Amino acid sequence: MNEQIKAAEIGGTATSALIEDLDCRVSVRDFADRPVDKAMVNTILKAAFRAPTSSNIQSYSVIVVRNQETKDKLSIVTGNQKHVRTTPVFLAFCADLTRIEIAMQRHDHTIAGNNLEVGLVSSIDAALVGMSAYLAARSLGLAGVMIGAVRNDAVRSAEILGLPKHVYCVFGMCLGWPGDVPPQKPRMDFDAVVHQEHYGNHAGGLDAGAALTAYAAALSAHYESTGKATTADSWTHDMDKKFHPQLRQGLREQLSQLGFDFI
Repeated sequence: MNEQIKAAEIGGTATSALIEDLDCRVSVRDFADRPVDKAMVNTILKAAFRAPTSSNIQSYSVIVVRNQETKDKLSIVTGNQKHVRTTPVFLAFCADLTRIEIAMQRHDHTIAGNNLEVGLVSSIDAALVGMSAYLAARSLGLAGVMIGAVRNDAVRSAEILGLPKHVYCVFGMCLGWPGDVPPQKPRMDFDAVVHQEHYGNHAGGLDAGAALTAYAAALSAHYESTGKATTADSWTHDMDKKFHPQLRQGLREQLSQLGFDFI
């Protein structure tokens, strides 16, 4: 048994290398000019594939992208994000129903017309693998950032990655040896996010609205310390700007084209 955990059971504060790693996690978008070899990526992915999967369906695939032309094209789809172009390795984590379709066809059925549950489960499967891969990579000294903007144009991303029907890219990940590491953003107050026994029951009777105001101020101070333009109500302002008007209004139709009905 890990000695730190043993001490925690006696009355100390629980900790571990993984907890400490998560505690200092930041998104890294700048990478050293140092290759990430194939064996290391394979080791990371093999570990990640032990992530939980609903009913053992394993409804995910990962595209490992190193080709510069492909990264350039993905960069355009993702809003011209520079780090998508410059990352040594781009990992595309995909929801993949093709193997389930083969299995069902062998029993005279089909996955065609799949419902919301199928789309959700396969997307969650891909997300669990992606986060597991991120943690495995961090444990080896690598760093990176998740890229949800591949869904800006899910059909175009599928074309670039050569995805067949019943596969879509849920998100990507830039991965490499860290270059410039930014300061860590503050997170919301723990007790504002954790509810005890039922929703709204916060420790110490914390007022969620007040906690949100305090967080917006803390995030604003963080941005100002890094020289980034912001507002006094930083987080609430940013969320309103991000979700009004709503993001990716055509996504449902795009995913339907790719074989995910989400109905």
